[in-house]
Amino acid sequence: MSQVFEGYERQYCELSANLSRKCTSAGFLDGEQKKQKVSDIKSGLDDAEALIRKMDLEARSLPPNVKAMLLAKLREYKNDLNNLKTEVKRLTSANANQAARDELLEAGMADNAMVSADQRGRLLMSTERLNQSSDRIKDGRRTMLETEELGLHGVDENIGRSKKILTGMSRRMSRNKWIIGAVIAVLVLAIILILYFKLAH
Repeated sequence: MSQVFEGYERQYCELSANLSRKCTSAGFLDGEQKKQKVSDIKSGLDDAEALIRKMDLEARSLPPNVKAMLLAKLREYKNDLNNLKTEVKRLTSANANQAARDELLEAGMADNAMVSADQRGRLLMSTERLNQSSDRIKDGRRTMLETEELGLHGVDENIGRSKKILTGMSRRMSRNKWIIGAVIAVLVLAIILILYFKLAH
C-alpha cells in the first residue's frame, strides 16, 4: 500500500474523529458560542475534503489491484464526510430555528403590549354572542324535550284506544264462534232425527 495514501488516511481519521466530537459538543451550546463552534467545524470540513481529494489522486496513480482496494476504502471516508456535513447542516438549522423563535417571541410580546381597547371590546362582544348562542341551544333542547313528552302522551292514548278496539273484536269473535257452534249442533241433531224417522218407517 502507498505510504503517501496511508499518511493522508491517518490525518483524515484524526480530523474526522475531532470534528465528530466538536459536533457533539456544539449541540449543547447556543448563541454566539454555538456559532463559533460551527464555524470552526466548517473550517475542519474543508481540510477533510482536501485530504479526500489527495487520497483520491494518490489511489488513482497506483496499480489497478491496489487502486480498487483504496478507492473502496475512500468511498467509506466520503460517506463519513457527508455524514459530518449533514450534522453541521442540522446544527446550523437549529441555530436559525432558535433565532426565528426568539424573533416571534419578541414580536408576540410587542403585539400583546399594543392590544387596544377596541380589540378587547370585540373580544367581549364575541363572548356575549357565544353566550347568547348557548342560551338558544338550551331553549331548543327544552322545546324538543317538551315536544317529545307530548308526543309520548299522544302515543299512549292511541295505544289505549287500539287495545280497547282489539278487545272488543276478540269478544265479538268469541261470541260468533259460540253462535256458529250452536247452529252446527242444531243442524246435526236435525239430520239425525230425519234419518231416524226414515229408518223407522
